[in-house]
Amino acid sequence: MKSPAVILIACVLLSHVEGMTIVSTDRCLCIDDGVKFIKPANIEKIEVYSPSSLCQKMEIIVTMKNGEEKKCLNPESKFAKNFIKNSQRRKRSLKTIGA
Repeated sequence: MKSPAVILIACVLLSHVEGMTIVSTDRCLCIDDGVKFIKPANIEKIEVYSPSSLCQKMEIIVTMKNGEEKKCLNPESKFAKNFIKNSQRRKRSLKTIGA
């Protein structure tokens, strides 16, 4: 009695999984290279996204103190490199995402 029920559930699950489409989308949040400088006094938080299988480039997202505005910071800019290094020293709000 249990065997037919298990087979029926397995068939339903397999047909459902088989019918699902996997959409491959880029997780990249920055469309372009980003800005090279942001006034440090205007920065609320910085999030650093490491390269991954979904987005092959490092991304730095800066949340501004004025609220909802977010900007992409060019990770190759001298300002970005220095700001991240100094933020890590001062234990500022720096969040690294990914490995």
